[in-house]
Amino acid sequence: MIYSDIPSAQQLVLTFQAKGIRNIVISPGSRNAPLTLSFAKQSYFNCYSIVDERCAGFFAMGMARQLQEPVAVLCTSGSAVLNYYPAVAEAYYSEVPLVVVSADRPAYKIDVGDGQTIRQTDIFQKHIGFSANLKQDVSHATEVMAQFDKTLLVHTQQEIQAYNQFEILKALEVAMVKRLPVHINVPFEEPLYGRTNNLKVVLPSEEDALPGLEKLDDLEYFSKIWSSSSKKMVLIGVAQPDTLAQDVLEKLGADTTVVVFTETTSNVHHDAFFPSIDSIIAPIEKSENKEALFKALQPDLLLTVGGMIVSKKIKAFLRQYNPKVHWHVGQNRAYDTFFCLERHAAIEPTIFFKSLVSPQAPEQGYRMLWDGVKANYEQRREAYLNKIGYSDFSVFHQLQMTIPKHYQVHLANSSTVRYTQLFPMDASLSVYCNRGTSGIDGSTATAVGASVHHDSPTLLITGDLSFLYDSNGLWFKGMRSDFRIININNNGGGIFRILPGKEDTIEFSSFFETVHELTAEHLAAMFGFEYLVATNANELQNALKSFYTTSEKPKILEVFTPRLENDQILLEYFDFIS
Repeated sequence: MIYSDIPSAQQLVLTFQAKGIRNIVISPGSRNAPLTLSFAKQSYFNCYSIVDERCAGFFAMGMARQLQEPVAVLCTSGSAVLNYYPAVAEAYYSEVPLVVVSADRPAYKIDVGDGQTIRQTDIFQKHIGFSANLKQDVSHATEVMAQFDKTLLVHTQQEIQAYNQFEILKALEVAMVKRLPVHINVPFEEPLYGRTNNLKVVLPSEEDALPGLEKLDDLEYFSKIWSSSSKKMVLIGVAQPDTLAQDVLEKLGADTTVVVFTETTSNVHHDAFFPSIDSIIAPIEKSENKEALFKALQPDLLLTVGGMIVSKKIKAFLRQYNPKVHWHVGQNRAYDTFFCLERHAAIEPTIFFKSLVSPQAPEQGYRMLWDGVKANYEQRREAYLNKIGYSDFSVFHQLQMTIPKHYQVHLANSSTVRYTQLFPMDASLSVYCNRGTSGIDGSTATAVGASVHHDSPTLLITGDLSFLYDSNGLWFKGMRSDFRIININNNGGGIFRILPGKEDTIEFSSFFETVHELTAEHLAAMFGFEYLVATNANELQNALKSFYTTSEKPKILEVFTPRLENDQILLEYFDFIS
């Protein structure tokens, strides 16, 4: 086996292998050469080359979320590491175990005018689970250190390796157990390209095993409150598929004292649940007796599961009409989204719900009124679709009806994820969206990274601004031929036309809506994608017939929609179902 001859590089690579971190996303550079050489020369690791560090961060995050295990990104020194920050922030709020490894210059070269050098220690301090700032080896380039910074030589190489080993293991513990991003910063002195077959460090011992998670010990309290509450609401945010077992879903669906609200990103499906939250709440907002209706919907007990909630309307409702009790169920972080969180049940949701004892549910429970509301808006939605013309609204309905079963579906943010909330998704689909920070950056790169190890094809549904912003996400030699992108091009940030403050001025169209005439056609050609286009309902129907068929190249379907009509059609939908 060939390794770098720098001990800290050997140590990091051996520890990653010992802890099962197999996937390494590398951005080209010189200062990270000791690690690049060591990872690339070991058959154990899957190494991927992504030039753009911002895309590399999201690529690795998408892979980590899909595999549910840590994935590492590796870059050179200087501004390269700063480009990871959007992905780090997303991973922090979405609880994804992204492991950032940055090569650094020696400490004595920082802030003295040396090139490609910035202050890299603790660079992600407000959005990171743990920062491991390794010490520089003193057995490598000793003469240079003696010339420029003799203080480094007061420590022995053995002391430095012990310190570095502790820091690396602590970082990996946080990534694996708390499922948070971590940062490992490694200073290297030149020469950087030396290689050896002789290891100067040893593998981590078995004593370095990572601890398990704590168990919940007060289920009796939770069960008592649950069984005595007649109006229970379960709100499920972003969640991995199979977060809740099927028997738990059946139990919740059979209990008429429970209303279960889900979102497209919840990956939870049951006929008794409510998957379009805004279609329930928007008509209440427009009702003459909205106070009485909101009081009827107000839960005694609120249980939240999963991550971020997309719906602004449910957040506004629960903040104004607080439940008496709010618990969050899940092993890691509990957000006080509604400013009334009482308890965090730090346990797997399936285990938690199986442990609750429910009384016999009444025939006319809390849920029954809302079942009628749900049936009404579903009927009215179909009538509205038959009434309106071609638009974003009709396009999303058509798209969601035609996605093949078992696809992995990635959604861009802004209008894309919000439109998908209005229509059902097939239960066989796995749906993902970067809702941690809800940014438009990185949607494409995240989907590409997630596609690499997935058994089924991947579909990215994106808007034109998100697509153009992250076009470097397509710069990947290993792109699968079954990767699909649907780009909804309404010539700008159409969602701004439905927000307060919209006005038809040059300033609004330039600085908010960002009107443009760009298309994906030339990007598709440059990155080797087959390109399809649709400008009306018939063209879209015809394009979809061939879009999902087997091909030698991945495909982009660009769907053009009417910029000036989309917002009015969406806003009138909520009036129509009211």
